[in-house]
Amino acid sequence: MKVSIKELADFLFRRRCLKKIIEAGTNCLENEILEISIDSRQVGEGALFCCLEGTKRKGVEFAQDAQRRGAVAVLTSERVDDLAIPQLIVKDAGEACGLASAYLYGLPTSKLLMIGVTGTNGKSTTTYLIKSILDTGDMKCGLIGTIVYNDGKSHEDADRTTPQAPLIQSLLNKMVDNRCHACVMEASSHGIEQKRIFGCLYDRAVFTNLTPEHLDYHGDMENYFCAKRDLFIKYMRGDWKASINTDDPYGEKIANEFAPHVLGFSLRQKADNAFYGSIRRSSIRGIIMDISFPDGSTLENVTLPLLGEYNVLNALAASSVAWSLDFDAEVIRKGLENCPPVPGRLERYFVEDGPVCIIDYAHTPDALEKVLSTVKPLCSGRVWLVFGHGGERFKENRPILGSIAARFADCIVVTMDNPRSEDPRDIALQIADGIKSSPGSSEYWTIIDRKEAVHFALDRAGKGDVVLVTGKGPERQIIFKDRTIPYNDFEALKEWCNLRGKVLS
Repeated sequence: MKVSIKELADFLFRRRCLKKIIEAGTNCLENEILEISIDSRQVGEGALFCCLEGTKRKGVEFAQDAQRRGAVAVLTSERVDDLAIPQLIVKDAGEACGLASAYLYGLPTSKLLMIGVTGTNGKSTTTYLIKSILDTGDMKCGLIGTIVYNDGKSHEDADRTTPQAPLIQSLLNKMVDNRCHACVMEASSHGIEQKRIFGCLYDRAVFTNLTPEHLDYHGDMENYFCAKRDLFIKYMRGDWKASINTDDPYGEKIANEFAPHVLGFSLRQKADNAFYGSIRRSSIRGIIMDISFPDGSTLENVTLPLLGEYNVLNALAASSVAWSLDFDAEVIRKGLENCPPVPGRLERYFVEDGPVCIIDYAHTPDALEKVLSTVKPLCSGRVWLVFGHGGERFKENRPILGSIAARFADCIVVTMDNPRSEDPRDIALQIADGIKSSPGSSEYWTIIDRKEAVHFALDRAGKGDVVLVTGKGPERQIIFKDRTIPYNDFEALKEWCNLRGKVLS
């Protein structure tokens, strides 16, 4: 799509974002904007370059480079000297970038039912479950999240949980073109706070839970919570509804604050006008559960192809969203039962005459404890755990992760995750400190090469054992300071099976 610089400026002025225009030459405002970019290296002819604040450098530092590459205008909160193209001076560059992106792509959220999912853990699985139910009920649904971006026709591996505004709006526009009726989208705390979702408004929202993560960015839990809470304050529209996990103390806060809009869901307490789930039985192959609806009806014997109490909560979240949209209970059942596997979320593989291998994204203490406490009771043999921790991330978590591993796992292989600028051996030593200080009696090994570590565990695990590989989930590379190398946990498992002549199912 394309708009003139003047048309966009008029739109931003009506939205009270634009302070002034610095023109450059005759009729320059009639030039057409063909795309929006926040990275000067990706600027093409006819682009609007948005000068956003980075964590290390300012976008205005790259305005000259963007001009050389063909930008027809820049959007900035401060004037840039010596530019020969128009400058749109705005109050807040992040907000204006989101609105400009939405306008360039024809305001796609006005044509879609928008569902936002926020929280620390469970976002990806919840979006998959919601999409499965909506698709089952003939409401074609696109998806934007940690694992994939699905525009209703094709999908691509996701670069980040909540992408930057130009990509969000481009994806939403493709969903409209591909005749999607809805979009379900993960809203990360970074995405909310950095205003990447500005230009989006939501009809439904989900809050899954809040546990310590990204505190190196947010500083403390209160700031982290406030970032999540902003989804409900700033980005909802119309007669919106929010599905809230009231078993979580932060969820209870949101439920109390926004009570008229809230549909609560719980595994602990059955309450009026809320969803309640109960587990009939669990095995390594899945869960059979009942769902009680706010109107008093019950959906019995739902066979959920997932593991763990927390995934029952994710199923309740998805069910409550669908119910608020008037989907029939049996459609909800079919959508839950036929949900495709969520890559890297307790992804199970059965090795012929060997162990069960489970791949999971868990990389925080809370997530690792939940995964291990789920797997341990379902395992008739030993639990083998292969994991590491990312470099340049919350270092205080490393001994905590080691301690949790020692409490639940019988055999531990400490390896690398994404070391980035850190030495993976130093990270492993910090994890090992937690293992050694734990009263548990787990055996542990340190094998830095991740593929070698996975193969080591699989070689030593037997029938009835579980090999749990955590931290990377569906990721397809390992990130170092100066390079990335291709790697995927499932590919490592497949290679081991091929080398050992094992059948995988």
